[in-house]
Formats: sequence, structure tokens, C-alpha cells
Amino acid sequence: MASAGTDKSPELDRVKKKATEKAAVGLMPSSGGLVAATASVPPVDGVPAVTPTEATDLAPVVGGNLRRLRTRRGLSLERLAQISGVSRAMLGQIELGQSAPTINVLWKIARALEVTFSALISTRTQSGALVLRATDAKILTSKDRSFSSRALFPFDEPRRVEFYELRLGAGATEIADAHPPGTSENLVVTSGTLEIDVAGDTHQLEAGDSILFEADTPHAYRNPGHDESLMYLVMTYAEEIG
Repeated sequence: MASAGTDKSPELDRVKKKATEKAAVGLMPSSGGLVAATASVPPVDGVPAVTPTEATDLAPVVGGNLRRLRTRRGLSLERLAQISGVSRAMLGQIELGQSAPTINVLWKIARALEVTFSALISTRTQSGALVLRATDAKILTSKDRSFSSRALFPFDEPRRVEFYELRLGAGATEIADAHPPGTSENLVVTSGTLEIDVAGDTHQLEAGDSILFEADTPHAYRNPGHDESLMYLVMTYAEEIG
């Protein structure tokens, strides 16, 4: 994996200089909603608490993967910004490991690169059996930390199916962009209640209920209850990825 520090792009140099100047006067923005946390940290409203160090764990990983995938496709920062809807400055900061994107921003970048967001956060370099310890899990959260996602599968292997644990806080809503054409989601609610908006319809789910729908259109998850909703999601793609 190439180091962001060796990139000689004038644009990235300008972004890095600007970010450094902001940090020097205490104006550097927070790393956003992509938060890495160990599951052993005491939760707050159902989402694990994090320290500033933990919050930046994934930033260099995402940055290196983004730069590798972008250059492999021959895309400039400007071109990727145009097709993803994420600003060039933000993309530059992400590649430098100075800013971690929210889940929605990560989805936009992944869709533009025609990869899954798991390809952007992968740190796996080995093959064979892999135990995913709950105590070592890294949790992706939305910016306000009301929504969290934990991957329950190894990255960097050819696949058409991914498996996630999702948590949505009481009264919270998570809006998802359309996934690649042919993508489907099969979700089961194990505790709490959930409403899913898809294709103009709203579906109400209780604990034990499941739903299967085409996810290549914008959709939203909403928790109308007073307790956190816990769900497990199987996402299936039309073509093999990874």
C-alpha cells in the first residue's frame, strides 16, 4: 500500500499545507463520522464510545486504499470529485489520512470507484481462516453516532455477499444512497422496531421480522421506538467484487 506521505501531487501538497495551518491555530475540523472503536469500550446510547486516538484508526487505512483505488482507475482528484459528489479538498484530506469520511461519504466514493465501502476500509493481508473477535471489532458510525455498522466478514476476497451488524438509536433515521444496480438487501430485526422507506413505500418491522428489497435506489432506515434497534444485514451484489 502506498504511503500518502510520498504523494507528490501539487493538489495534495496544497491540501496538506492548508490542513497543517488549520491545525496549528486549533481550527482543524474533527475527522467526521467514520469512527473506529473497540467493542469493549462502554457504549453510549448503544454506540461504543471512542477516544480521539481510536477515532483516527481508520483514517490512514481509508486514505491509502482510496489513493490506490483511484490511481488504479486513472482518476484525478478533480475527476473523482465530479463523479462522486465529494469535494476535491475533502478527497485530498482523506487520502492524506487527515480526515475520515462519514458512512454516506464513503458510500459515494465507493460507488464512484465501483467498489464496496469495505474495499476502502480493509486492512487484511492474509488468506485462510480468520476469526473476527468482537473485542477487536471496528465500528463505523454516522456523524451523529446514532447509526453504526460492523462488518461480519473478511475483506479483500472475491465475493458477491456481505454480512453486517447494524444498530440504530431510538428516534434516529439513516438515509442511504442507491447501491450499484442489482444490489439487494436482506435484513432481519433482532431487537427494537424499524421502519424502512424504499421505492416510495414504508415497511414496519418488529423484532423477528425480516425484509428483502432491491437496494439500487435511495432508501432509509428509521427507528420510531424508544430503544435501540439491532439488525443483521446480508447485502448481495449483482457481480462479484473484491
